[in-house]
Amino acid sequence: MNPLMTDNSPTTHSPIIVALDYNNEKDVLNFITQIDPTLCRIKIGKELFTACGPKLVEKLVVSGYDVFLDLKFHDIPNTVYNACKMASELGVWMMNVHASGGSKMLHMAHEAINESTHKPLLIGVTVLTSMDNTDLHEIGITDSLENHVVNLAKLAFACQLDGVVCSAHEAPAIKSNTSTEFLTVSPGIRLTHNLADDQTRIMTPKMAMQNQVDYMVIGRPITQATNPHEVLTNIINMII
Repeated sequence: MNPLMTDNSPTTHSPIIVALDYNNEKDVLNFITQIDPTLCRIKIGKELFTACGPKLVEKLVVSGYDVFLDLKFHDIPNTVYNACKMASELGVWMMNVHASGGSKMLHMAHEAINESTHKPLLIGVTVLTSMDNTDLHEIGITDSLENHVVNLAKLAFACQLDGVVCSAHEAPAIKSNTSTEFLTVSPGIRLTHNLADDQTRIMTPKMAMQNQVDYMVIGRPITQATNPHEVLTNIINMII
């Protein structure tokens, strides 16, 4: 058995997932020496994974971190099935697919996890937090943003995924239309609600927790901080 897969229990109960906004291994390894795996999980997205590949994922897992592999698989069902199988074998704690891939794709993703020795949480991406109603209308979706997010969440729930990626604004509606146990993972978390960047549907950590968010993704406010450990501790104290 792969030594990464001997224990499926999480390292921490922290709701904070730190997005590793880097494009090289050196910066990542330097950053993780400044934080603690009992205080947060970490997220590897497309940029870092493309630059460093699965070997870095395995290094971080071995280092004791719960890793959210944020590759947002969206392809024909068989391709997604195989991708999910391979991702599971890396020992990650959580991974995701696009809910808009449809029920056949979502069922195949779920089947891949079920057939794997290591079973990460499987999360469906609803609508990116950089998008708004205008963006949806541009691609032919006439429903409101919240209704579209909730419909995708209901589809993911019906296909037995563990939860969805959504903005903190939609979390209560998703919970009420699925289950309180259905996980909500929210990017667009900022330490001040006045900060403007590439996210449009943002919220502070305390507000996100009040809005029934289970896991909040925070990147630059932590990764670019002079003392990341102190920032993490302050956020935890803010939300408990």
